[in-house]
Amino acid sequence: MSELVKADHNAAITIDGEKKTASRMKRQWDYIRKNYFLYLLIAPAVILTIIFKYIPMYGAIIAFKDYSTIKGILGSDWVGFANFTKFLTSPNFSQIFMNTFNLSFFGLILSFPIPIILALMINQLRKAAIKKNIQLVLYAPNFISVVVIVGMAFIFLSPTGPVNQLITMITGKPIMFMSDPGYFQSIYILSGIWQAAGWSSIIYVAALANVDPELHNAATIDGANILQRIIHIDLPALKPLMAVTFILAAGGIMSIGFEKAYLMQTAMNLPTSEILPTYVYKVGLQSGDYAYSAAVGLFNSVINVVLLLIVNFIVKKLNEGEGLY
Repeated sequence: MSELVKADHNAAITIDGEKKTASRMKRQWDYIRKNYFLYLLIAPAVILTIIFKYIPMYGAIIAFKDYSTIKGILGSDWVGFANFTKFLTSPNFSQIFMNTFNLSFFGLILSFPIPIILALMINQLRKAAIKKNIQLVLYAPNFISVVVIVGMAFIFLSPTGPVNQLITMITGKPIMFMSDPGYFQSIYILSGIWQAAGWSSIIYVAALANVDPELHNAATIDGANILQRIIHIDLPALKPLMAVTFILAAGGIMSIGFEKAYLMQTAMNLPTSEILPTYVYKVGLQSGDYAYSAAVGLFNSVINVVLLLIVNFIVKKLNEGEGLY
């Protein structure tokens, strides 16, 4: 008798669960029908993401194969992790990996606070005309191409350039900035900050524009100075945005630009300028070893995903549960 009661009870729970599921699905479909225009608005972005981001993931299979252009992806022989082992055991693995990590890590640490500081400074300006002119000057470098930026670096830092002319007047001899491996990372990071910091501050300026002016007025009446108002009003307003942007930046810490590093490379600064993206380009497109280059690129992507998860976990712990997801 007790078994029949349990069976009836389980059946009742199952039916109740099915009813709740059906009711939930009905509410979802009703919401979709009611707001179909929102889904139509986002549909092109979803379709383009699937076409250009998800479908090309199929090509990552060649990282696990002895890829041949004649046999194709499906016809090539499966070799498993042989390409990854080849890269991890190569003599220049540690050098290339550390070059990439150092360039990305120090670039993130040095460049991340600069846009925030610029936004806080711009937000303190009260005259609209001066504010617009300063923003124009700060945003302008973002519209200069990477090729021009590197060309400017070679001109200004060449042995006969204006920087070395000043150094020669003081020390008596020029410094070979573009050929000395010790200067590559500094030039790369500082030129990147100059080019992108102003443009990156836009999102923080927009966030500060939403801060209620009455908060600043009340703090001023209470005797708070500029620094105190920034610490207790502006920075808390930026805190969620700072957390998200830092997580995204840290998640792409190994995905630094290929073009700039490749353009800045010379035969003499290769010990510090050879990074994973330039290495993938050389072994893939120049040498034609597509499977090996795909394995290196996939290894780089996996590192980025792991870093994204770790940084998001740490930020959520430090930021009272607020993170990217």
